[in-house]
Amino acid sequence: MSFYALRDGIAVVTLNHPPVNSLSHVLRNFIVQALDAAEADPDVRGIVLTGNDKAFSAGADVAELGAPTQFAEPILLTVLARLAACRIPVVAAMGGVALGGGLELAMTCHGRVALASAKVGLPEINLGLIPGSTGTQLLPRLVGVPKALGMMLTGQPQTAQVWADSGLFDRVVTEDVVSAACALARQLAESGAMPIGTRGRTLDTAAVAEQVAAERDKLNARQRLQPAYGTLMDAVAGCALPFAEGAKRERELFLQLVPSHAAQALRHQLKAEREASRLPPDVQAEPRPVQTVAVIGVGTMGAGIAICALDAGLNVLLLEQNDAALTRGEQRVAEHYGGRVAAGKMKPAAAEAAQARLAPTTDWTQLARADLVIEAVFEDLAVKQDVFRQIDAHARPGAVLATNTSYLDVDQIANATQRPQDVLGLHFFSPANVMKLIEVVRGARTAPDVLATGMALGKALKKLPVLSGNAFGFIGNRIYNAYRNQCECMLEDGAWPEDVDNALTGMGFAMGPFAVADLSGLDIAWRMRKAQAATRDPRVRYVNVLDQLCEQGRLGRKTGAGYYRYTEGKAAKTTDTSVRGIIEQASAARGITRQPLSAEQIRRRALLAMVNEAALLFAEGVAARATDIDVVLVQGYGFPRWEGGPVFWARQQDRAAMARDLQTMASESGFGFRLGNLGKLLA
Repeated sequence: MSFYALRDGIAVVTLNHPPVNSLSHVLRNFIVQALDAAEADPDVRGIVLTGNDKAFSAGADVAELGAPTQFAEPILLTVLARLAACRIPVVAAMGGVALGGGLELAMTCHGRVALASAKVGLPEINLGLIPGSTGTQLLPRLVGVPKALGMMLTGQPQTAQVWADSGLFDRVVTEDVVSAACALARQLAESGAMPIGTRGRTLDTAAVAEQVAAERDKLNARQRLQPAYGTLMDAVAGCALPFAEGAKRERELFLQLVPSHAAQALRHQLKAEREASRLPPDVQAEPRPVQTVAVIGVGTMGAGIAICALDAGLNVLLLEQNDAALTRGEQRVAEHYGGRVAAGKMKPAAAEAAQARLAPTTDWTQLARADLVIEAVFEDLAVKQDVFRQIDAHARPGAVLATNTSYLDVDQIANATQRPQDVLGLHFFSPANVMKLIEVVRGARTAPDVLATGMALGKALKKLPVLSGNAFGFIGNRIYNAYRNQCECMLEDGAWPEDVDNALTGMGFAMGPFAVADLSGLDIAWRMRKAQAATRDPRVRYVNVLDQLCEQGRLGRKTGAGYYRYTEGKAAKTTDTSVRGIIEQASAARGITRQPLSAEQIRRRALLAMVNEAALLFAEGVAARATDIDVVLVQGYGFPRWEGGPVFWARQQDRAAMARDLQTMASESGFGFRLGNLGKLLA
């Protein structure tokens, strides 16, 4: 419950709407009533507006989006107008986060005091929006256009200490922010004149235009694909106008963005991410406690996993097969922390404390110390089964046993132990200490509390855990495999690799499939294809372009050539005659007369391949929710976040047209192509 109290002539208005003081209709109404009460009290000389220890206010109440109360008066703009018109000084005391509308509320006050540790930001760009309650007009008037756009373009919160000398705050303190705010309120009251307030500040018209133009020129290709970035520039340009005119223009632009495809997609993705981290009701349980994690295999992936666990404050046991391999693994971890310190991103004491929790060993009996064991060895079933026999012999009873596999059968790995109920998959994405996604793979006999432990560990590592069933490639790699296969078919049909890559990056994908293949190394896929050759049905349409490239020694970036040639690490813009010759031979061998494909044709075929495979795996129960598929593709595979994911994309399409196009794709893809049930996926 929010409350109002007097402190030596200062009305202290405390916002308390757990968990983060989101500006719901109830809280907005309370603020207006509190301002009215303070102004009506002759003993009140000033007002301090504050929150709880966690938050001043985290901004709009997401739960209100689309609800009748979202635009019920007083809306936030009304609250801010009432605050700006207050006849006695109002000071914001910010002890926790102040984001979005919360920061707009603070900036409208006549003064601002913040704890150095408080975090501030305007994150609306991450939802495909711009600040909609005068933020684009207030912030530039306080800190200048370049700094204001810096905050709004990233959308990332920063500590008040970072902004201490920017003009955003009157004071930044290390303790008792409310007392400091009360002192400022008294000082303002005793000055005898009301402060001008942020709204009354003016900026030079020519300077604003020049600064906005310079920042607009810096937008990258992916930002230019999202309407909110250009719209933000248009709104900030309005701060050269009188405040009321600039605020009106901002509101018009904000309301235009709210129903946009990108904004809807980003809201969808945010909601999907929140739901993905929750286990379905049938497997909900209390997680097992985890304080010590063992990582077996300290190559690039294992070292990344170890770093994640160390950063989360866990004790980490590193296990390798010999001293040389163990030393290399230790060096990887040490180099990471050394680099962080050198870059100023981590204090030396914090890096030392993290590495102090690291215990390297070649002694398998040390596994008895671990609450959770993660195997991260070579992606080979026989090798992993052998490792799990060793784990089974040495891990303590009740320890959670996890395999970091991308494609292999978790049940076959679990069956190498006497305790399959304790085994699950934890598919980290590379680099493990950077990528947020973890697929938590449920085996046939995985216990619910083991799944709960996997999900809890993902959250502790500050990642997005998504539950997956145990099927080839799980969710992400299975869909990516279908997508890549269709892109390879397009090579035979008439596209060049750069046509496909450019079409997809032109839509917003981080990279195209052939650039990704070169980056990963073509030999990885080649090795898997050779292993599957004996069981591959000869009737299946199989594109052998990648095989041909590998046989010529073109393994990707690491050999200087793959689909593309590389000079000093930079890819050629087009494929060379050797690659085109291999592709043309593949087309001729299949009897295809090559026809150029437009960017739109390429994008549609690639997306439909994803959607069709998503429908298949969702019907099989591999994904617990259709929206989980979108989270995996966005977080792990570079799918443009502002397109929402393949399921969201499909829900925006004409169903009959999609069905027709998938039928065409099935006939062109030939034997083995299965059509999924779109109705169930898109329901």
